[in-house]
Amino acid sequence: MAGRGTVDLAPSAAVKVFSAGTAGCVADLVTFPLDTAKVRLQIQGESKPSVGVQRARYRGVFGTIYTMVKTEGARSLYSGLVAGLQRQMSFASVRIGLYDTIKQVYSRGSENVGIGTRLLAGCTTGAMAVMLAQPTDVVKVRFQAQGRLPEGSSAKRYSSTIDAYKTIARVEGVRGLWKGVFPNITRNAIVNCSELVTYDIIKELILQHKLMTDNMPCHFTAGFAAGFCTTIVASPVDVVKTRFMNSVPGQYSGAMNCALTMLVKEGPTAFYKGFVPSFLRLGSWNIVMFVSYEQIKRAVVRFQQSC
Repeated sequence: MAGRGTVDLAPSAAVKVFSAGTAGCVADLVTFPLDTAKVRLQIQGESKPSVGVQRARYRGVFGTIYTMVKTEGARSLYSGLVAGLQRQMSFASVRIGLYDTIKQVYSRGSENVGIGTRLLAGCTTGAMAVMLAQPTDVVKVRFQAQGRLPEGSSAKRYSSTIDAYKTIARVEGVRGLWKGVFPNITRNAIVNCSELVTYDIIKELILQHKLMTDNMPCHFTAGFAAGFCTTIVASPVDVVKTRFMNSVPGQYSGAMNCALTMLVKEGPTAFYKGFVPSFLRLGSWNIVMFVSYEQIKRAVVRFQQSC
């Protein structure tokens, strides 16, 4: 890192893991309503009711947020937040916090790290994070989606986060908590590679060409680019993941069946449902997360040195 003396010391892997998990929680707190709107738009139309009213219930990200606040209250925008924060503490800490460490393992400590090594490191930490944090992701998606279930607005699938974990394990078995794990591994391998590798490369190029110093504007620019690239690449897999996780037992035989059902019944555009909120959410999430991550790392290093 460039800058003042105490910041020159490279942060340890433990500092990066802690900083990434904390930064992920900060980013979730800021962008969670956008994520909830994205989920609602992605699952809209999956049941294909005979009456077309429900299909048009949500229109655009801000229209979705307005409708949710009007019909379900402002708290509905943060439905599943507890599971979301649990997810970030276990998920972001692994996939982001261990990225540099795994990258160095694959490159055997070399200073010149190729794009192939970066992609492999991103895939590895993304898969590791999903295997650890999948139950929290399932519960988060179920909470975000349950306000629009056909049983009625007053009939909720789960009364609390703990109740969701218990109910899913009881009704669907322990495997239910890892529902959609394989499409989620695929999705997060793509997301992690797009997100971290784009951020890594763009930040490196900015610093190499001396366009900016290693400070907040640099982190903001690289984070925005990472969010845009990630949304383009990951949206189709993200929609399938959301649909499959939110499905009732037996609705789809697997992730591929879910994707084929969407393609046949709703057409190719279904894979980009909720694209605008996805971009707004991923773009803003990446900016907040990477800026927070860099600042938290520096703050922890300063604290360690002062002690």
